[in-house]
Amino acid sequence: MPEDQRLSQEYDVLYKHGVIKKEIPKYIEDNLNSHFKLRPYQIEAIARFIYHMEEDPNRKKPTQLLFNMATGSGKTLLMAADILYLYNKGYRNFLFFVNSTNIIEKTRDNFLNPLSPKYLFNQRIKFEDKNVSIREVSNFDEANEEDINIIFTTIQGLHSQLNLFRENSISFEDFKDKKIVLISDEAHHINAWTRSRLSRTEEEMKKTWEYTVMKILNSNPENIMLEYTATIDLENPSIYSKYKDKIIFDSTLTPKNQNLPIFGHFSPVISDVPTTFFPI
Repeated sequence: MPEDQRLSQEYDVLYKHGVIKKEIPKYIEDNLNSHFKLRPYQIEAIARFIYHMEEDPNRKKPTQLLFNMATGSGKTLLMAADILYLYNKGYRNFLFFVNSTNIIEKTRDNFLNPLSPKYLFNQRIKFEDKNVSIREVSNFDEANEEDINIIFTTIQGLHSQLNLFRENSISFEDFKDKKIVLISDEAHHINAWTRSRLSRTEEEMKKTWEYTVMKILNSNPENIMLEYTATIDLENPSIYSKYKDKIIFDSTLTPKNQNLPIFGHFSPVISDVPTTFFPI
């Protein structure tokens, strides 16, 4: 990959020429809510992720990737699809963190409440003959090895829990000898720290929060961090340098035409995307 080229640009070429498959495993769509049909660009994003995990010889471990997707394009459904794929690959423990308590509450409902009209999964999640549940846990000692176990938290809450001991809360010990998937929603809030000039207070906060997240990620070479954002400032040299080899999928909506995502070679119309189904 050329020095200044983004990973997503390399994958644009691979996808166009059929190196990256244009279909995904059937169990992913079967286990999502049938009311939410995956759009072609979402399928492409999943296919790119699968290629990176299974075939990219340059994949780094631990793995850190970013999906840059416009608000209303179904980032949350993509998260659910990626979780199903990773469950099938043997991952059971997922740490979901954001910058906003409000987003956490909406996401919790979308992931855990089968009665919600925005529930993301099939009413019955099945892998072959095995029924699988989505479970919220407060730490991974409570995890069930047969289920999808998720901790929902904010980046501030995560840092506080890990550095100020509280009974039954998550601790760094939870990450020893476990494969963890970290899911960061609206990662640009955290990446706002990646700029040239920070106040002393901001610099300290950046060090502590970023240190906490990276300590978790680096605790096991099999760990994965997936970041999803609608706005990442790639004009910022520091952010571009940090993320150019991590941006696996880049679809942004132009201000003049909010119906067209720009991928270069692939630009489907998404005017009928049911944005009310997605909290973000």
